[in-house]
Amino acid sequence: MRIQWFPGHMTKALRMMQEQLVQVDCIIYVLDSRAPFSCLNPKFDALTGKKPVLFVLNKCDLVEREDLEKWLKYFALRGEKCIAADSLNGRQRDNIVNILKQLNAAVIEKYRLKGAKKSVRAMVVGVPNTGKSTFINNLCGSRKTVTGNKAGVTRGKQWVSLADGVELLDTPGSLPPAFEDEKRALHLAFIGSVKDDVLDIEELALEMILYFENNHTDAFLKRYSLEEIPADTEEKFRAVAQARGFMLSGGRVDFARTARAVVDDFRKQKFGKITLDLPEEL
Repeated sequence: MRIQWFPGHMTKALRMMQEQLVQVDCIIYVLDSRAPFSCLNPKFDALTGKKPVLFVLNKCDLVEREDLEKWLKYFALRGEKCIAADSLNGRQRDNIVNILKQLNAAVIEKYRLKGAKKSVRAMVVGVPNTGKSTFINNLCGSRKTVTGNKAGVTRGKQWVSLADGVELLDTPGSLPPAFEDEKRALHLAFIGSVKDDVLDIEELALEMILYFENNHTDAFLKRYSLEEIPADTEEKFRAVAQARGFMLSGGRVDFARTARAVVDDFRKQKFGKITLDLPEEL
């Protein structure tokens, strides 16, 4: 399955981020905990190369703690600052504010010596649908940015202020202009970082079923009360359709409805907490 989605607003977003670099002190790089490696956009390297970076493994409630710990250890071994966050609540607020001030301690001290108080300004970046805006809203304790559980909701820059001397710049989610790694592209499509409108959902569902043939197979079989995943493509869909009651007259498979169900079941954690990327696979 060949995936390509890079609309014009993403080009504008990357240009805007580059222009805003002089206005910020650090970068908050938000990753989806289900696919941290796939969420790393090479185009952001120019942004993160010269600024302190805080990596946030967002939506950590969607993965097993054991897998999350592997990623936290991975970033720690690389000398990167990384924390886990549940985008549905703001319990990490004070910790994140303190970390941002630690990362920018030198510039804060520089201003203090001049008798001035320095606010830390952080640019929040990430691929679409990693929960950047919800993450910011939880830090602020109110709905100050536009959110949505799909790719491409945030289109322009949005500055928001915290009461602790921290300002955050929300930015539109951006994907790489081209995917060199098909596996990473698929993982982004699985978690909804690629707009469904540009995908063939039946092909995407088939890729998911193929994934489950080699990973978390028991969870897939349990969900659809199957003893095995059929080898034939049409029979794979038929097995799921029969389990979900998506058969049409004449014994035909409702492929569109069945495919949508498989994709939705994955995104709604009906197969359990699954991490698509693991450090040992890199």
